[in-house]
Amino acid sequence: QVQLVESGGGLVQAGGSLRLSCAASGRTFSSSAMGWFRQAPGKEREFVAAIRWSGGSTYYADSVKGRFIISRDNAKNTVYLQMNSLKPEDTAVYYCAASPIMSSIYTYSSSRLYDRWGQGTQVTVSS
Repeated sequence: QVQLVESGGGLVQAGGSLRLSCAASGRTFSSSAMGWFRQAPGKEREFVAAIRWSGGSTYYADSVKGRFIISRDNAKNTVYLQMNSLKPEDTAVYYCAASPIMSSIYTYSSSRLYDRWGQGTQVTVSS
């Protein structure tokens, strides 16, 4: 059974930084890409960033472009989300997800491409 475990969330002041990690574990793990999504209270889940395991292509939501950086460590089956210049509107539960589908990097903004999800980690940005 493949599991995705997020860590690194917490409380930070506006303008601060956090780094989230998502570690994949299990007997076998194979995916084409990983994504980060977030869901704020009363809002729908939204795409944040995605990265391909092979080649490292990335894609970001406009709301985080230039502030967040997604990266991966293939040897550790771990994906990171470095979040800088955080804003109160970044407050949400952040989820990582794994997609088995080979596709254009731009299509990984759709949650329908993912078949494994982590439990989520809370990020709270105070003003």
